[in-house]
Amino acid sequence: MHLALAFNAAAQDMDYSRKVIQTLTSAAFKGRGYVANGDQIASAFIAREFEKSHLIPLNKGSYFQDFQLSVNTFPGKVRVKLNNTKLKTAVDYLIDATSPAVHGKFKVVTVGRADINTPEKFENLIHKAAASFILLDNRDAGKESAEEQRIISAHVRALRSSEKLNFKGLIIFTTEKLTWTTLTYQNSRPVIQVNKPGLDPKTIQTITVDVDSKLVPDYQTRNVAGMIKGYSGSDSTLVITAHYDHLGMLGRKVYFPGANDNASGTTFMLNLLRYYAQHQPKYNTVFIAFSGEEIGLLGSKAFVKNPLIDLKKIKFLVNFDLAGTGEEGIKVVNGTIFRKQFDLLSKLNTQYQLVPKVEIRDEACKSDHCPFYQQGVPSFFIYTMGGIQAYHDVYDKAETLPLTEFEHYFQLMVKFFATF
Repeated sequence: MHLALAFNAAAQDMDYSRKVIQTLTSAAFKGRGYVANGDQIASAFIAREFEKSHLIPLNKGSYFQDFQLSVNTFPGKVRVKLNNTKLKTAVDYLIDATSPAVHGKFKVVTVGRADINTPEKFENLIHKAAASFILLDNRDAGKESAEEQRIISAHVRALRSSEKLNFKGLIIFTTEKLTWTTLTYQNSRPVIQVNKPGLDPKTIQTITVDVDSKLVPDYQTRNVAGMIKGYSGSDSTLVITAHYDHLGMLGRKVYFPGANDNASGTTFMLNLLRYYAQHQPKYNTVFIAFSGEEIGLLGSKAFVKNPLIDLKKIKFLVNFDLAGTGEEGIKVVNGTIFRKQFDLLSKLNTQYQLVPKVEIRDEACKSDHCPFYQQGVPSFFIYTMGGIQAYHDVYDKAETLPLTEFEHYFQLMVKFFATF
């Protein structure tokens, strides 16, 4: 009887997890970015989950902490054709996140890396391509000296963003995985990354491009924060965080689901929240879902700048990002800094044989723990390893997210938090 109940409870937790991840990654949530209110929809959903578990709002009766950011968005048309071949957005090509709007049909000047390996060649190219798009075949072209690589890299950077150069836009033909991001600024010319097997860049003579871009300098987004009171009566605090934002939309139809990054971490945090709502923790436990992580840790920076709790009272903070795999275990950023806590976490894992391994890593300012750590808050950033390779692309979907070690990872963290 007791075994059956325990099994059903565990199964229900995984059912909840999958439903939340499916919800956060659905088309209705618009990629949880800054087009079509994706971030507002996601944060409202998280706040409702906080309310269901009766968390105490931290901001004068509200779960929300508003802040502003600048963001370059693509809210309208995003269409590209090379010659007469229409490319599939986010599959065959990506518009760089800093690109401005561009509309029209343009000639294409195709070059290889060897065509920009000297200043003279580069100047000739810019003169030739004054009213055209430059297509750079950036595939491996054979042996290049270290000096050639340095010169070529400098010229590619200039082609991407130098305002001193006068040509219409840049196409980079590559065999590397197409990976997108979101950024706070807009450059002077569009850059388009193309990876389409079977397409010969030497045959490209024209590009037809129809891209709407809008720089929003004062977009208002929000963090979500709440607390469960501890039974000890102490004002010491444990903090559990995850970012809920992702890359949003590229045009009106294409969105980036962000299942592993970071619907998984958000869901992991919500699972812990539900657990502690039923099992009161010893210390006050604060839960924060950040916006603005993908664009530069802006949500956590905003929180640290205007904290809703006393940062000096934080005993420990754990930030969960990329929580959806685990075939190769977990990695603990700041493990070398807070060695006592890392050794304890590793010992618990060995004792209870939960995740495959717990690996240590030095400090790295790669997620939302960092602004807190820089203010002296002891903190970990933990992520799972192995499994799917989808990252910052349209393939990071709920359907293919394995959640391999989700339950064991959850059990390990509950045991870890109980040591404080």
